[in-house]
Amino acid sequence: MHEPSAGRWESVDALTAETRRFVAATEAMMASTARHLSEGVENLRLKAIIHELPDFLYVKDRDSRFVFANAVTVASLGLKSTEEIAGKRDFDLFEFEAACRHFDIEQQIMATGEARVDMEETVVLPGTVKPVCRLTSKIPLRNDRGEIVGLIGLSRDITERKLQEDLHRGQAKLLEMIARNEPLPMILEALVLMIEAQLTGIDGSVLLLDGEGTRLYHGAAPNLPGGYSRLIDGVTIGPKVGSCGTAAWRGQPVIVEDVMSDPLWEDFRALVAPFGFRSCWSTPIATSENNVLGTFALYSRQVRRPTEHEMKLVALATHIAGIAIERKRVDDRIHFMAHHDDLTGLPNRAFLKERLANILDQARRNGRKVTVAYLDLDNFKDVNDGSGHAAGDEVLKEIASRMANSIRASDMVVRLGGDEFLVVLVHQSSHDAGINRRLRELQKAINRPMRGGGSDITITSSIGVAAFPVDGATPEELLANADRAMYRAKQLGRNTLQHHDGDSSGLGMPRGEQEELHQAITCDQLFLEYQPQVDVATGRITGVEALVRWNHPAKGRVPPVNFIPLAEETGLIVPLGLWVLNEACRQARSWQDMGLAPVTVAVNVSAKQFADPDFASHVAEALERNRLQSRWLELEVTESVVMQNAERALAMMEQLRAIGVRLSIDDFRSGYSSLAALKTFPFDRLKMDRSLVEALPGDKTAVAIASAVISLAQTLKLSVLAEGVETDAQMDFLRHAHCEEAQGYHFSKPVSPEELSRMLQTRLP
Repeated sequence: MHEPSAGRWESVDALTAETRRFVAATEAMMASTARHLSEGVENLRLKAIIHELPDFLYVKDRDSRFVFANAVTVASLGLKSTEEIAGKRDFDLFEFEAACRHFDIEQQIMATGEARVDMEETVVLPGTVKPVCRLTSKIPLRNDRGEIVGLIGLSRDITERKLQEDLHRGQAKLLEMIARNEPLPMILEALVLMIEAQLTGIDGSVLLLDGEGTRLYHGAAPNLPGGYSRLIDGVTIGPKVGSCGTAAWRGQPVIVEDVMSDPLWEDFRALVAPFGFRSCWSTPIATSENNVLGTFALYSRQVRRPTEHEMKLVALATHIAGIAIERKRVDDRIHFMAHHDDLTGLPNRAFLKERLANILDQARRNGRKVTVAYLDLDNFKDVNDGSGHAAGDEVLKEIASRMANSIRASDMVVRLGGDEFLVVLVHQSSHDAGINRRLRELQKAINRPMRGGGSDITITSSIGVAAFPVDGATPEELLANADRAMYRAKQLGRNTLQHHDGDSSGLGMPRGEQEELHQAITCDQLFLEYQPQVDVATGRITGVEALVRWNHPAKGRVPPVNFIPLAEETGLIVPLGLWVLNEACRQARSWQDMGLAPVTVAVNVSAKQFADPDFASHVAEALERNRLQSRWLELEVTESVVMQNAERALAMMEQLRAIGVRLSIDDFRSGYSSLAALKTFPFDRLKMDRSLVEALPGDKTAVAIASAVISLAQTLKLSVLAEGVETDAQMDFLRHAHCEEAQGYHFSKPVSPEELSRMLQTRLP
């Protein structure tokens, strides 16, 4: 048995001095009276002190029923007066599991006579949802005979203290992660989660500014809806680009109290509305020199301004994020310098050694080919000797730039040293077409005259080629064989291209197949099928998409995937596209001549066609030749086609609009560059990408994105067509979301002109 004493209370660090004095007095008083547990608190003077205490104090009997509680305890339990609490148990006030934990501890204390001091407990108080943390001590209460007749409970709310401790631990953890050079996305995600843990009903986001200082890209947003994060990924900053785009533009915090009414969000309300956010407060993440690195934003589903406490947390977050991002940029710069050539900025041998093995592993797994071309500049020593090394350096930089601009994003140019380079071309398939042509074009780009040392300089090159896996299975074998082929090119007179002896005939698509495709275009081997596009509300056919097919005289029907890439690589896509355009116009007019109601015919346009300055003239000629009114022709272009050269694309689209044809953006996705295309170019229709449609309606993210896309299109007065519709469930969603048109196997596969004629006669798909 533990006798009551004032010394025992000294171990309860969290209790105030007034509380300790009162408890000792109360225990002595109760031990002396002992006839009734509540008699010791009837003294009016002590009672007044009790109710003024900021800490929780209560008395319970042997059955864990409240006998008395001070005012702050009563208020925290959602009761109006101290009289209401008498006789209640925790089971009357808390969730069952929490009440059980309290009861078991109290019964153990009263059974053993051993106090429980400084217990940390997390509870959800009645009428609230946010848990609070308390430091609690419970001491057995004895009468003057030493018998345990109940217990006294003392608690202090330490929620804020725990939040501060968690915040300090989180900061220490983040700084440790930065010191260990952990990946930046992991650091930023931990930072956002740390800030969110301090707040209620708030989602955080970090966006990173790109190297050009024009676009914001996803950094971390662990609890923002994925669909929303993808929609804003790549947003261009500006003076009226929501909260984050504007904050990055101004270099100052932007507090938007209501995104539905603030003019900064005018162009983005249709995107944010499906996700329920109403407030967004964004602050730039900046260097010590005030150069913007990105933004840190907090989102709320309530219309309100941030509190002072919230803005202090934002200031902390932007400071730590700035440290992490700057550290990452410094590390990236160090890595870049270690793996790139100082003069040209191209990757060096160290980078090649690190990357080529991975490229070959991926090609092996995916059944693809990889071509390496060893390139040596012819007579480059003469440039150094005749014009000086400074002029030679300028020539090397210019050639490096030309080579880098002549390859795809998936390919690589490496400076091996001196005047030697290596080009790595990653095939899109095991029979990628046009590799030889691409290397010849690279050689021509190098050959163009350039200024150096006050005169024109013309450089030629000798190229040796080896292909994986035929000419080698390892980087070392490929480089050695390409090197040998390059020396043979030198011996054969320079400015030539030679393949390794093991595969001297066949990189890329054989020339015979190119000739076959050319013959197909000119000798009536191609034909069109048409897939219906229907009104979602009525099921009526409103248009068709023209799809090209090849009927090979020996191989039979050749799928488009097997000849369209070849056409793109060889440039045959231009005459092929013109054939499709004219045939589609002819067929559309033929249906009208049969007395069928007119429908719009959609024709896909390739990048090379769209880049042709005479393309608009070709369209006008096709319409005139086939007597088809321009409003019944729709040209489909992808985002990548128009974004390659926005100024040229806009000029071409204006010419086409002047003719009167309709324009649609095909395979529309949710990236911000797609959204930018909608605002920049005069489209009439948006075709929603089939990869998004196929996830409907089961994927919540896809539902949110599709709803936002449809809403955005309606705001911009564009019609929307969903591609790849295959199920009733997808149709039900599109109908409910007010999508106007749909296309896919749910209605019909691509069919012949004759079959479509029958479908148009019945007006049913």
